[in-house]
Amino acid sequence: MIKTPLAPLPGVQSCPGPVVLVIMDGVGLGPRDASDGVFVSYTPILDALLEEPLMLPLKAHGTAVGLPSEDDMGNSEVGHNALGAGRVFSQGARLVNEAIASGRVFEGEAWGRVIQSGLDGGTVHFIGMVSDGNVHSHIDQLRALLDGCVRAGVRRVRVHALLDGRDVDQRSAPRYVEPLESRLAGLSTDGRDYRIASGGGRMVTTMDRYNANWKVVEKGWQAHVLGQGRPFASASEAISTYYRENPKITDQYMDSFVVVDSDGPVGTIEDGDAVVFFNFRGDRAIEISRAFEEADFSEFDRVRRPDVFYAGMMQYDGDALIPKNFLVEPPTITGTVSEHLCATGITSFAISETQKFGHVTYFWNGNKSGYIDKKLEAYEEIPSDRIAFDLRPWMKAAEITDRVVEVIAQGSRRFIRLNLANGDMVGHTGVEPAVRIAVATVDTCLERILDAVAQAGGIAVVTADHGNADCMWTEKNGNRSPMVAHTLSPVPFIVKDFCGRNAIQLAHVPEPGLANVAATLCTLLGHVPPEGYEPSLVTVTTK
Repeated sequence: MIKTPLAPLPGVQSCPGPVVLVIMDGVGLGPRDASDGVFVSYTPILDALLEEPLMLPLKAHGTAVGLPSEDDMGNSEVGHNALGAGRVFSQGARLVNEAIASGRVFEGEAWGRVIQSGLDGGTVHFIGMVSDGNVHSHIDQLRALLDGCVRAGVRRVRVHALLDGRDVDQRSAPRYVEPLESRLAGLSTDGRDYRIASGGGRMVTTMDRYNANWKVVEKGWQAHVLGQGRPFASASEAISTYYRENPKITDQYMDSFVVVDSDGPVGTIEDGDAVVFFNFRGDRAIEISRAFEEADFSEFDRVRRPDVFYAGMMQYDGDALIPKNFLVEPPTITGTVSEHLCATGITSFAISETQKFGHVTYFWNGNKSGYIDKKLEAYEEIPSDRIAFDLRPWMKAAEITDRVVEVIAQGSRRFIRLNLANGDMVGHTGVEPAVRIAVATVDTCLERILDAVAQAGGIAVVTADHGNADCMWTEKNGNRSPMVAHTLSPVPFIVKDFCGRNAIQLAHVPEPGLANVAATLCTLLGHVPPEGYEPSLVTVTTK
């Protein structure tokens, strides 16, 4: 932990109330037209905040958050990393691309053990999301690993294909699965046997996070490992059948499937095999990794736990060492703002519901689990609903707000951070009426939080980690298609000063982004930001 406390800003007076950071997940500054769910929703509080003098747009995608290019949408993981770290670090997609391009990924010990399992007669299994959304995975990276298996002489490979429909178009699975099947068939020459073995939609198969619903992981385990699930002759047949049976179904909620032939499932996971989970993002990779690695496991009945070599594309939890083996080193993020605040003796409180709890804790703290200093910090998780979010678009925003208002009134915490997940989680459903309710819910909660900060004499900071609800649909040739992915929109950054003891002005930072927020928080708390941080967005001086 950083042990050098932050220096006080000369002459700045302490506020009686806290600095409260509200992260409106998925609320970007969109095109302000009928497709913009933020613009068309009832948001009198946010509308007024956007007219505040201490307001500016922040870049929340691409290189500003450590992603490879300006075409890469931001996401909650990299957004909260940048918010909490105060600097830009190369993130998952970029790190993996660099490791593949340089060949380093194929030179590491973990890859060597994967290949050896295949050469010794085992099957090499790849589990992960097959799309080019570049938030959790990228299909080009899977293709590179498959080519690596071919070069190394691996004869039998199975892919367990998790369907996206969230970071890409809702019903785009054939766009990825059919070419993948063709590619695997083309690689199945000279004695090789490469096939898709199982799959399912990401929200119901394998990719749970934050212990929200282990039945999702169990369903994946049954399909990938045990070969239990609805049988089909191919993955593309499974997708087309589910589409035909339910014209409203989207890829992310598609039930699991198992590919079978005359001998049964074509790709169960057995002793002596190797398994690579090829997603690079950590939150939805930890639980399935635990299921493969933990000897003493009680989250569900695995029936059997095959003796395999298991590796992640990256290590998804550096503190808990999950998984033990991985292909690409994750970014090393040290000196987060929480470390500096703890070293300075500043008390803090972090809260969200389950779906985003890890973002205000784990990701905020540089991909580290647990407290930095439990004497100074308190974390609180509100359990999320286990239901499609368009059916309860208000989610747990009111419960989070209740607790934030209570903590502000108690006066024991100088820094409070919270995430309201509605704009993102409901935005991913593409259901316009639900998105409007979600955004309006956030606005209602903003009003209550601002009132509490005002009564306490504190400072409110309102921002977002990326866009989503700001684009509900796209239109081409007069036809509208739901837009369920994140956007490239900037996000708002607003400071509302209810303290009034100091003069706060915008600092006019060129090309401001999420990484500038950490230094800004230090400044508003009356301290000099750490050396090396992206500059503060505001200046604070005595009146």
